Amino acid sequence: MKLLLDTSAYVGFKRSIANLVEIIVGAEWILFSPVVLGELMFGFRNGTKFKENMKGLDEFLQHDVVEVAQIGKITSDRYSRIAAQLKRKGTPVPSNDIWIAAQTMEHGAELITSDRHFNKIDGLVHTIF
Repeated sequence: MKLLLDTSAYVGFKRSIANLVEIIVGAEWILFSPVVLGELMFGFRNGTKFKENMKGLDEFLQHDVVEVAQIGKITSDRYSRIAAQLKRKGTPVPSNDIWIAAQTMEHGAELITSDRHFNKIDGLVHTIF
């Protein structure tokens, strides 16, 4: 099973949410979006434990099954298609989450998230914890 973790999934994992830890530990491959990294680092900078949080993130990213997925032309094309579809349907989703969905779809992964607005994106394989 190949997973892409949304920001909420990483945070939930670090908070030891049992069912989420089970899903993540059982993954064959875990992808991380640069968008998720940016959201996490923004949160860390606004907190009081930046160095501690960065150390934990860096350790997580060093695992053999974890890879930071790059944003390229295919991701950009998928982003544009998803954004256009959502606009036509009149169902807005935060722009960062459209990028995350586009990367999930490009890599044939399953998105792990707590955000229900991902339900609005047709064809996205995802689990809401």
